[in-house]
Amino acid sequence: MTDTNNAIATSSSAFTPVATQTWSNGRHIVRCVKAIQETWDTKTFCFMAEQPIMFFFKPGQFVTLELEIDGQQIFRSYTISSSPSVPYSFSITVKRVPGGFVSNWIHDHMDEGTELAVHGPVGDFNSIDFPAEKVLLLSGGVGITPLISMARWVYDTNSDVDVLFVHSARTPRDIIFHRELELMSSRIANFHLHLICEQLESGQNWSGYRGFLDADKLSIIAPDFMQREIFCCGPTPYMSAVRRLLKQSGFDMDRYHQESFGPTPQEVEDQVVQDAEVAAEEADAILPSELIEVCFTHSDKSVQIAPGETVHAAAAKVGLTIPKACGMGICGTCKVKKTHGSVEMQHNGGITDEDVDDGYILSCCSIPTGNVIVDY
Repeated sequence: MTDTNNAIATSSSAFTPVATQTWSNGRHIVRCVKAIQETWDTKTFCFMAEQPIMFFFKPGQFVTLELEIDGQQIFRSYTISSSPSVPYSFSITVKRVPGGFVSNWIHDHMDEGTELAVHGPVGDFNSIDFPAEKVLLLSGGVGITPLISMARWVYDTNSDVDVLFVHSARTPRDIIFHRELELMSSRIANFHLHLICEQLESGQNWSGYRGFLDADKLSIIAPDFMQREIFCCGPTPYMSAVRRLLKQSGFDMDRYHQESFGPTPQEVEDQVVQDAEVAAEEADAILPSELIEVCFTHSDKSVQIAPGETVHAAAAKVGLTIPKACGMGICGTCKVKKTHGSVEMQHNGGITDEDVDDGYILSCCSIPTGNVIVDY
């Protein structure tokens, strides 16, 4: 063997394989390892697992935190703000909301060393499933979190993607990730940053755009927006205004994508209550032969339900609490495995095709079409 071959052999033997697990949609225990003050009312919380885990996800996806606050089990979904290009940890960025029960608790009690369970990652809103050579990222306030994940991914992987990032904030001191965005914009030619501030506070200097994003500003900032894939996230009024602006411009809305998760809307909760009341009234008129049996093997419980009721409702009838955060098939928290029978599942991106193929369902939006057995 030559000296060169000996050197190669010696070098190769110096590499020790590291056994790591890969993150997949499910429940995972993680630990907060860092809390970063981004702005006066916004913090980033970084998480890792005790044993090395590769936190692979699609930029733009989210996780659901499982928390215990004042003796209550609370579930809340947050977008991942970090990039999968830094795979051994992930981060969420949380804005303190006046009167916000969960956000205030996280700011006040989520310290380094805090352990908690997270569910995910899930979400159809991501930049991997909608590849494009030119993208326009539109964000308002803390809605910047999924878009900074997309921007970091492009930046870290040296992707040949022309990125136009337009962020709207209330004042200059409310701009989250301000310095990082400017750094990315200054270092690579295919990243262009534009910031809009609604107003200025006393003593603040600002040379950027003022007011709100409108048709005039959009035509100046992104004259080629009609040729771009657009990703948008922000407060509901902001996203509604963007959609209206784009539709009026004749934009192809098949190329428009917006974040869709959040607290369960009140009208949805009201509808659930109304549906339950109607179901109770109709149950009296259902023949015994029409009832559907749902068995929960792990708990050794079973129940008969009326046609149209969900697996989640069946669990509640026998005293089983399947964790749930959104109630609309978005967050993926209520995922359980079906071992027998069939269901009609109308979800909104909270479960992957691979999980469905493996027999998993989202209990909140799965209606049995016959007798069903669930491993729970």
